Amino acid sequence: MMWALWGLLASGLVSATILPGNSEVAFVWFLTQSPEAWGWAWLFVSVGNTLGSMISYGMGRLLPPKKRQEGQKSERALRWLARYGAAALWFAWVPLVGDALPIAAGWLRLNWLSCLVFIALGKVMRYGFLLLGFFAWW
Repeated sequence: MMWALWGLLASGLVSATILPGNSEVAFVWFLTQSPEAWGWAWLFVSVGNTLGSMISYGMGRLLPPKKRQEGQKSERALRWLARYGAAALWFAWVPLVGDALPIAAGWLRLNWLSCLVFIALGKVMRYGFLLLGFFAWW
């Protein structure tokens, strides 16, 4: 079971980056195989997914600052992130859109600890809802 938990962490990590992945499927599959280990599964997938988003944040920090030009497609998203700050990263769990938020937060040089807190809250909540749905159905 321990290897499966590490695999779940890896799945969560990869899914939170720009690489393709689907940690929700891996999470639910694990629960079907070991429902008694739901707490460990929730912890491992949440930590992995949070780490993946923080890797994306770090990648954004590595991007050189450049002058933004009006009319760029990303201008609206960057304004939104600049307006709401790290709290906007609560939505880092949203598929597709959420992958870009940590990169933009790193590029904007938002405080990493604040980003970590909001990213983790969103990820834990997301897998918590999946967990509730699984046990309501199972």
